[in-house]
Amino acid sequence: MKRKIFILLIFITTGTILLAARNFRVEEKEEIRKTVNFQDPSKPKELVVDNVFGSIDVRGYDGQSVELLVQKTIRAKNQEKIQKAKEEVHLEITTEGNTIDLYVDGPFRCSNDRSRWRSWRDPGYEVHYDFTLKVPRQTSLYLKTVNKGKIIVQNVKGEFAVRNVNGEIEMVRVAGSGEAHTVNGKVKVLFIQNPRSDCSFRTINGNIEVTFLEDLSAYFRLKTFNGDAYSDFPFSYTPSKPAVQGRKEGKYVYKSDRFTGVRIGKGGPEIKMDTLNGDIFIAKKK
Repeated sequence: MKRKIFILLIFITTGTILLAARNFRVEEKEEIRKTVNFQDPSKPKELVVDNVFGSIDVRGYDGQSVELLVQKTIRAKNQEKIQKAKEEVHLEITTEGNTIDLYVDGPFRCSNDRSRWRSWRDPGYEVHYDFTLKVPRQTSLYLKTVNKGKIIVQNVKGEFAVRNVNGEIEMVRVAGSGEAHTVNGKVKVLFIQNPRSDCSFRTINGNIEVTFLEDLSAYFRLKTFNGDAYSDFPFSYTPSKPAVQGRKEGKYVYKSDRFTGVRIGKGGPEIKMDTLNGDIFIAKKK
C-alpha cells in the first residue's frame, strides 16, 4: 500500500522557455554507423553524449566497444540552408583515455566553453541527431540533450549524469548512482541494485517515479509544489535541515532548503526528488 508523505507547500519562481515556430520546407536524412573502441576495456569506461536537438537511447550489452547508430535529419527553409547546415553543424567523436565523447558542435556553441550557448538567432535550419548506442554494461554515462528528444537508458551499471530540457528521462534496469534532471518531462528510474551513493532526480513539469529493491535503506529529501509524494516503503520523518544564514543589503537572511526529509530502513545515501508540477513516487520493485 502506498503511503502518502505530507510535504510543506512552497512558492518557487521559474523561467519559461519559448520555442519559435519554424517553417521548414526541405528535409534531408543521413545515417551514421560507427564502432568506437575504448583504449583499455579492462579499466573503468565513460561515455559522454552532448546533443542539442534529438533523442539519446543507450543500451548495455556484453561487448567491449560502443556501437553507434545516428539518424541525422536536417530540416531547413530551402536547399541553400540545407548546405549551410552541413557546413556549420558537425558530430565530433573523440577518445581520450577511456572516455568516448560524442559532441554536436555548431554556431550555437561558445568556442571557448562547450557548456555555454551563443545568443539565439534563427539560422533557417534545424539539425537533429537521434542517437542509438550499445555500450558495455559497466559504463559511466554523461548524457545531455535540449529539445525534441527523450533520453532512455537500459541495462547499464555505472555512475550517471543525465540532463534533458524539453523531454522526459527513462532509465530501466540500471545500477549505480548519480543525477537525472529535466525541465519539461517526467523522470522514471528502475534500479536493479539500490544506489550506494547520493542521487538527485529533478524536473519542473512532470512526475518523478523511482523504483528500488525491497531492502532499501536511504535518507530522502522531497519537494513538490503542485503535487503529492507517495511511498511503497514504511518511513519516518527526519528533522529539517537548519536554515543557512547570510546577509543581503545590510539585513540578515535565513534561507531554508524547504525539503521534507524522511528515512527508509536504517538510512543511508541521500536521495533528492524535486518537482514543481507533479507527484513523487518512491516505488518498490514487485
